[in-house]
Amino acid sequence: MTAGSTLTNGTTAEHELAALQREHGRPLFALLLRLCDGDRQRAEDLVQETLVRAWQHPEALRADDFDSVRPWLMTVARRLAIDARRARQARPPEVGDAVLEHARVISDHAERAAAMLDVREAVKTLTPQHREVLVLVYFQGASVAEAAAALGIPPGTVKSRAYYALRALRRVLPGYAADLR
Repeated sequence: MTAGSTLTNGTTAEHELAALQREHGRPLFALLLRLCDGDRQRAEDLVQETLVRAWQHPEALRADDFDSVRPWLMTVARRLAIDARRARQARPPEVGDAVLEHARVISDHAERAAAMLDVREAVKTLTPQHREVLVLVYFQGASVAEAAAALGIPPGTVKSRAYYALRALRRVLPGYAADLR
């Protein structure tokens, strides 16, 4: 299609756009494929966008200053490709489903707070002797020997009370059993 083609009602007729596609589509696609680093889908989208711009600006197609609209189309296509590249670089990269399936799940603050309340309530159900050992060894970080000295009991008793206290918590907190092992 050359400049000076007939237009109907100020817009490019559908058949004229088809002719524009047939005449300039391949060179546009070749240019855009290079500018899109071989991404065929993106290049095809940009060819379509270029033709939409031609449809939106029929005055550019009927200008008498040039013999062909190809330079105008190539300029529009190049600018669209540059804009698309800048837009992709301005936002974070897209992540596929495979990456999300293997991503580590981090619990949020609300879940941690709810879990702490559950554990506090469960610890209250323990006998005072089991609770003392559990608080010293697991919550305050005391060693078995330190807990035995603080409570005035043998280290073996500290170990057995800790074992039975955790076992009781597993029964009271079934959803947290993996965390208590």
